[in-house]
Amino acid sequence: MNSYPDEGCSPPQVPSRAVLTGAVLAVGVLTALMLWGALPGEPGPRVVLDVVVGLVAVALSPFLWWSPRGRERRGGAGTLGDPVVPALVLAALAALSPAATPASTVATLEVARRRPLRVAVLVAAAGFAGHAVQGLWRPTGLPLGWWLLCDAAVHAALVGWGAFAQARAQVVADLRERARRAEREQALRVREARTAERTRIAREMHDTLAHRLSLLATIAGALEFRPDSPPEEVARAAGLVREGVSAALEELRDVVGVLRAGPDALRPVPGPGDVARLVDESRRAGVAVDWALDGDLAAVPATVQAATFRAVQEGLTNARRHAPGSAVRVAVVVVPGEVRVDVSDDGPSPGHAPSLQGTGTGLVGLRERAGLLRGEVLAGPLPGGAGFRLTVSLPWGS
Repeated sequence: MNSYPDEGCSPPQVPSRAVLTGAVLAVGVLTALMLWGALPGEPGPRVVLDVVVGLVAVALSPFLWWSPRGRERRGGAGTLGDPVVPALVLAALAALSPAATPASTVATLEVARRRPLRVAVLVAAAGFAGHAVQGLWRPTGLPLGWWLLCDAAVHAALVGWGAFAQARAQVVADLRERARRAEREQALRVREARTAERTRIAREMHDTLAHRLSLLATIAGALEFRPDSPPEEVARAAGLVREGVSAALEELRDVVGVLRAGPDALRPVPGPGDVARLVDESRRAGVAVDWALDGDLAAVPATVQAATFRAVQEGLTNARRHAPGSAVRVAVVVVPGEVRVDVSDDGPSPGHAPSLQGTGTGLVGLRERAGLLRGEVLAGPLPGGAGFRLTVSLPWGS
């Protein structure tokens, strides 16, 4: 493959076979017309020279665009050739005969269109010199001075035209690349937005439905464990199941509303009363919960209140799942600039097997919520392995 070491001069695309054939035919027609006008009436050595030079010039013209070595390496596909060497050869042929002028002119233009300006100027100077030599020994119909002036003007125009075409092609290529880059960035932003929205929805569904379903599983487990319960206890448990299912359906409708209406349709931010309601629901389901609130939770920002609610909810849900029958301790401490949530249990009680298998997404979502507030989540077994503890710190304020 031919390389273009000069910066800012990347080669254009390889022309198709039809374009290459059309360009060569155009050069051949112009060469034939030049021979028709330049041949003398009587045949002679000059006629033979002009015909030979014209045929050689037309034969060399494909190499302005095509590289035979690239064709061999790529199995016949061909690569873009370097036009400098063919252009110099055609400039030398132009010194011998005007039959090489059409091909030499096209070669100068092609070099100016694809190579740096300094290379194009050197090739144009070679073309000017070749035609100057031609004007010295071949009659042109113009005085030598005018011939040289026209020669210089034509080659200067070819260099300017080619440089303009090269600059325009570079601008178009840059604009296309910017458009492609903008499309890629836009597609990336869309994917990131979709991922973030799916993560938020998954977190919202886990925080709401998992809590309700764990409550129902706890109540159902109590009924299964005590099949001989008095009718009043069974009726009370059935009422709790009915209330839990109704609440789960209501929360599911809220999540579906978020999906349909967008993130602005979220329900009101949970407050201190909602945290107390979580504890009361667990107590009604038969879980012994020791609950303490130290400080004014209503005084913290709404986002911190919501994260506190979710932290308590996740702690109670995990305790019901993995430590059935255990007493649960919930403490929320509000200090200037921070809210600390601590939920711990003593592990499964004898005769109580874990009722539900967790997915592990709850703590992941809780860490994501805390991370948005520059908070921290610590979760792990208590010393000795008897129980589990969840600690969440949520900073707020400046």
